Amino acid sequence: MQAEAPTSPRSESRRSRAPRFSDLSPARQALVRLCQDVNYGQVLDLKVGNAEPIWNPGPTVLSEVRLDIEETPRPEGALPDFKLSSEVQRLMCQLDQLKDGRVEKIEIRAGVPRRLVLTTRPM
Repeated sequence: MQAEAPTSPRSESRRSRAPRFSDLSPARQALVRLCQDVNYGQVLDLKVGNAEPIWNPGPTVLSEVRLDIEETPRPEGALPDFKLSSEVQRLMCQLDQLKDGRVEKIEIRAGVPRRLVLTTRPM
């Protein structure tokens, strides 16, 4: 029986640490901030290259104005770093899988991406 190599608490915490905003590329950070800023609405026709959002040309943004409630911004919007929500983590995984293509639509509710429609090219 072979003894396992000891692991330092620091390396252990890095492996089990939840993904954070600061871990994202600038292009992905911009997408998260856009979702937070839109709060309720949609991002249409976001092009993706090499699994990164392409901002030139930028997507079309539709903002929904809720008249039934007083909208409040996401609390993370004012923070320089924060833990990524499970929805944002899944969005980033979808970009990784898409690699090159187009996100037809991202539906945003309360500043969080809730649903995607993707376009890919068949192999």
